[in-house]
Amino acid sequence: MSDTISHVGDADFASAVLDSDLPVLVDFWAEWCGPCKAIAPLLDDVAKAYAGKVRVVKVNIDQNPQTPRQYAVRGIPTLMLFKGGKVAGTQVGLVGKSQLNAFIDKGL
Repeated sequence: MSDTISHVGDADFASAVLDSDLPVLVDFWAEWCGPCKAIAPLLDDVAKAYAGKVRVVKVNIDQNPQTPRQYAVRGIPTLMLFKGGKVAGTQVGLVGKSQLNAFIDKGL
């Protein structure tokens, strides 16, 4: 886990994500999820590459069941880009670096 990615839960999701001045990329994940572990290094890269433009946060769906339910997360990893408190884009499943960058760029 890098210091450029923060973990948020049900209790602080609104303040960390919805009230953020910057767009926020949210990774809904779980400890037991193989593809979630595979995408983690890419998210570290994104957090560094987009520093100052996009915040990256992770929500553990096992420890924080309310937020994923609220946003109808059905499979993981699910990446959601929030802009101005609203979902600007959703990407489900493991993607490569170029797809991830294109997803973020499209949402910005």
